[in-house]
Amino acid sequence: MSEHIKEITDNSFETEVLKSEKLTLVDFWAEWCGPCLALAPTVEEVAKQYAGNLNVAKLNVDYSPDTPPRYGIRGIPTLILFKGGQEVDRIVGFVGKGAIEAMIQKHAGVSAKA
Repeated sequence: MSEHIKEITDNSFETEVLKSEKLTLVDFWAEWCGPCLALAPTVEEVAKQYAGNLNVAKLNVDYSPDTPPRYGIRGIPTLILFKGGQEVDRIVGFVGKGAIEAMIQKHAGVSAKA
């Protein structure tokens, strides 16, 4: 992972996501998932741009099998945006940076760092 993205697990999900005071984007992914790997640089870019205003985390569904079913994850990549411990939006599948930014801005009222 990078300095802007935190790797989380079933054990750390509640603390890092549900109890976070910041808007949090969680990328549900797996190492064998081609679209997940293709999306990773975009998620990294978004994490850098919104650093300080947004927490970004990745949860590997193979290593943390309990959390994905709680959120109805049926396909990956799935990006879920949490605010105040609640899911407020999600994107399923490979998308461009613009779609992710639009989702964040819709719920955050913040813009990327220059």
